[in-house]
Amino acid sequence: VDVLLNATTRRDEANRVIGVVGIGQDITARINQEQEYAKLIDSANAPIFGIDRDGRVDVWNRCASRLMGFETGEVMGKHLVDDFITTEYKERVQNVLDKALQGEETA
Repeated sequence: VDVLLNATTRRDEANRVIGVVGIGQDITARINQEQEYAKLIDSANAPIFGIDRDGRVDVWNRCASRLMGFETGEVMGKHLVDDFITTEYKERVQNVLDKALQGEETA
């Protein structure tokens, strides 16, 4: 069983810390679901990548490796646009990613 523990302070009337309240949540099913999702992404017949808010690669499937010529270990944590997009496409790709990070759907 995998458990997520959240904790917060308990305080008295004078706002002094007198203890901690912890809440545990069974996240076993969620972890299993995330692992299945990761397998689905990795085995897809389309190149799939993901970036964090800083533009660093945090998802790179096998198809992306085959098409782009970079193994997962070579790209993880590196900046997608700065390190892997050719100069002529950098601005356009960055604009699409910036819009997506702001919640705008792009195509």
